[in-house]
Amino acid sequence: MSSSILKFTPLSSAVDASFWRSLVSKKLNVLGLSDESQAIHGYYTTGQSALDEQENKSIMIQSHFTVPADGLSDIKANFFLKQNTSKIGLYSKGMLVNTNTIEEFRKLDKNKLFQQTTERIINSVKNGEALKDSNLLNSFLLVTFADLKKYKFYYWFAFPAIMPQPTPWVLTETCNKELQPVQMHFSDTQLDCLDKGYQALENNPSYFLIQKEEKTGKIRVSALSEFDNDDNCIFGFIDPSVSTDAPGWPLRNLLYLISKIWNKRKVKVVCYRPHKKNHLTSYFLETELPETSSYDFGFIHPICFYINKAIKSVGWERNVQGKLGPRMADLGPLMDPMRLADTSVDLNLKLMRWRLMPELDLEKIKQTKCLLFGAGTLGCYVARCLIGWGIRHITFVDNGKVSFSNPVRQPLYNFEDALNGGSSKAETAAENLKKIQPTIDATGINVSIPMPGHPSDSDEQLTHQIETLTNLVENHDVIFLLTDSRESRWYPTLLGARKNKIVLNSALGFDTYLVMRHGSRQNQDKKDQLGCYFCNDIVAPTDSLTDRTLDQQCTVTRPGLAAIAGALSVELMVSLLQHPEGIHAKPDTSQALSILGLLPHQIRGFLGQFNNMLIVGQAYERCTACSDKVIISEYNMGPLSLMKRVLEDPLYLEEITGLAAMKKESEALMNEWDEIDDEDDDLN
Repeated sequence: MSSSILKFTPLSSAVDASFWRSLVSKKLNVLGLSDESQAIHGYYTTGQSALDEQENKSIMIQSHFTVPADGLSDIKANFFLKQNTSKIGLYSKGMLVNTNTIEEFRKLDKNKLFQQTTERIINSVKNGEALKDSNLLNSFLLVTFADLKKYKFYYWFAFPAIMPQPTPWVLTETCNKELQPVQMHFSDTQLDCLDKGYQALENNPSYFLIQKEEKTGKIRVSALSEFDNDDNCIFGFIDPSVSTDAPGWPLRNLLYLISKIWNKRKVKVVCYRPHKKNHLTSYFLETELPETSSYDFGFIHPICFYINKAIKSVGWERNVQGKLGPRMADLGPLMDPMRLADTSVDLNLKLMRWRLMPELDLEKIKQTKCLLFGAGTLGCYVARCLIGWGIRHITFVDNGKVSFSNPVRQPLYNFEDALNGGSSKAETAAENLKKIQPTIDATGINVSIPMPGHPSDSDEQLTHQIETLTNLVENHDVIFLLTDSRESRWYPTLLGARKNKIVLNSALGFDTYLVMRHGSRQNQDKKDQLGCYFCNDIVAPTDSLTDRTLDQQCTVTRPGLAAIAGALSVELMVSLLQHPEGIHAKPDTSQALSILGLLPHQIRGFLGQFNNMLIVGQAYERCTACSDKVIISEYNMGPLSLMKRVLEDPLYLEEITGLAAMKKESEALMNEWDEIDDEDDDLN
């Protein structure tokens, strides 16, 4: 009896490497820490033959069950694969369970999940759905754990096949207890009709019927649902096996369906392997279920008593060692290191969203383009913090060179950058930032910023500076003012206000710092409009760089101050981006509207006391940098004309804003008070 047992060739999985990338993307962007099961689909194909040129003979290549790159996408219709003329593939629906840790993967109740998949197959037969969509018989299970840091994927497939009890199906004497080439039962003409008939079936199902007309011998191919209990009818299925003595795994559940729905114990089957397309031989078999066996939950024992037993199914895939256990796909060596670095940065941020802040809009942060005026100590720390938040586009503007004193305080430079007179700060900062995060779009622009009190050498040079900086501001979303002088912040402040960009300002003293955001210039209520860096001053920025002593030429601050101020600047930007009103957000004093907490206007820090103050400053209508009616209006009428006047005479800003007149009035009033005080002294 053992030699006549019907054996089956197990399915062997082959997961498309791009599927793992899709799983990573869905894990990062959709699933997070969710362990809910996910719908998945895959397919198996017929086997193939290849020519061994050395021995000049054909080699049979076993089919694999494949999960494609879009295996997690929602495909509602039946899927029929024709990659080329040598393959036929059948769509199968399954369930993916992805765990969050390797420990969960090991401890997962896999048998329970396996039984759930088996029950879905059983229910599809009971309710008749399997007759409408026979691919439901091929339901499968995939259990995974994705190590997103190392790009290692642990996985285990299960293809449940329902077994009769206590003994299996056997091959009958009709076929000499073996599989026979289909040519022994069909002529070439009939096989051609079989091929054409199958191709004509809707959705090309996994299982079908073959009927021979007794008189004409013509072949008719139809769907399973058309079976009328004709004993001469032959069942067919797309066979992924290339074995000559063991049909493919999908036959097992077809036999279950035939037994349960039509109560048939003897079945004729064609293991269909389209012969003209892949030169494989299809096989014919006749199999029988012993009288003592059944698919019911119980069965009749030969000694005539009933034994109640749970339905039995098998189908866990064996690993490469041939043992029941999971497999592992290590894509780390195959991955582009730059892609790995990019994914790892995203992973760290998305972990934060998964566990703490589901509302955090990381994509908005990632797409933000940042322009940094100044590539010194503040610029370096701000840039490092920006890439920590996943920013992918950073541009530096600076015309300085790296000196020997810079590398110890400015973390984007090293000793070699200071050799031979020093390399360009902006360009070097961008290059070194790419060494830290290779996928970032970092650019260094070596250009001087026009400054009040610093006349330009020529109109051509000034025009070039104006056009370059204007284009940079237009093409970026956030502007950081990180230069080491007050007057170098004036023109970027004007451009930021003119284009209504988010502007972050950071300035250092010896042990104090200022971090602030400039207000929107489009707020309807001007009373609530927040001020810029220059709004609290009643004097215009002037030349503070000429004739400076050594201590004035260097930024003399406590070494830790720049890192603190730089980090606060970036965190203020991120909080602003997450605020529902964005750049128009009012300053928070007690109640936070941003998901990251309070959103202040100004942060003034005092390292000597380890203390911060949150201050609100209103916009000043006579501001020398951002006033709409005066400075911006004057600039719009003639950028070059205004810039030439301001660069030659910074006090011109005070004249056109009315600050000069106001100062004269104040001085006259003070003189009057002095005269009154003198008269009072004389009287005494």
